[in-house]
Amino acid sequence: MKTDNQPPQTQAHEAALPSSAGKRMWVKWVLIGIAIAYLSLILLVPALNVFYQAFHKGIGPFLENLTSRSFLNAVRLTLLIAAIVVPINTVFGLCAAWAIARHQFPGRTLLLSIIDLPFAISPVIAGMMIVLLYGRSGWFGPLLQANDWRIVFSLPAMVIATAFVTLPFVAREVIPVLEEAGVDQEEAARILGANEWQVFWRVSLPNIRWGLLYGVILTNARAMGEFGAVAVVSGNIIGKTQTLPLFVEEAYKQYHTEAAYSAAVLLACLAVITIILKEILERKTKIKEVEE
Repeated sequence: MKTDNQPPQTQAHEAALPSSAGKRMWVKWVLIGIAIAYLSLILLVPALNVFYQAFHKGIGPFLENLTSRSFLNAVRLTLLIAAIVVPINTVFGLCAAWAIARHQFPGRTLLLSIIDLPFAISPVIAGMMIVLLYGRSGWFGPLLQANDWRIVFSLPAMVIATAFVTLPFVAREVIPVLEEAGVDQEEAARILGANEWQVFWRVSLPNIRWGLLYGVILTNARAMGEFGAVAVVSGNIIGKTQTLPLFVEEAYKQYHTEAAYSAAVLLACLAVITIILKEILERKTKIKEVEE
């Protein structure tokens, strides 16, 4: 309650509060407006344009573009690569996360740096490294040719490139979850007579399941949307080594814009599904933390 006997300094401070609060609100709304405008320019407007270009002639042409032979071949190859890469990197990520979170050993920091390497290297550079290793003039080129093995410009190189760029996601999502869970439950299970497999399946895996699923979703999304590394090692042969992102580029370059935008819509839907699943998993993780 304000009284007449308050010091002059207090009265001046209270008089300045409304103007200070108004200034903070003004700054807040300006920053929000800048953020919305920036996101609209680089994300919302381009995304809306993709959907408009894909559907502006109706649903019929859109569905016709999605049933072309080259598009279906690109989808099949994309799904095949993801079906190979995601399980491999899931197993690797689990093993690496377990080793890093549960053990101290020489080279642990180096292993973490190697896992993070795909974040620091451009996918195009990664593709070039694969060509320099497995190409006709690469380090292993003579050996591969002697055995009539073809790596570059075929499925194996595309799988290797995709596996490289998606390497960190599972490990990086599982490591902090394992470190936060600690070892108390696992040690208790061992004392009660459980072997290592029982400890993993019945104690560790339930604790990390949401982080693991999050990592798998991110790995799958990156595997299906990878362009740079796959473009270098695939040769972009229509119907043979052309994935869905490569199909979008080739169709647009050949002025088949409707087909390109239709395929882009499919990739955009994959991104939206990934975001929705990410949000669901984050909420489940928060609920679990509250319950504990």
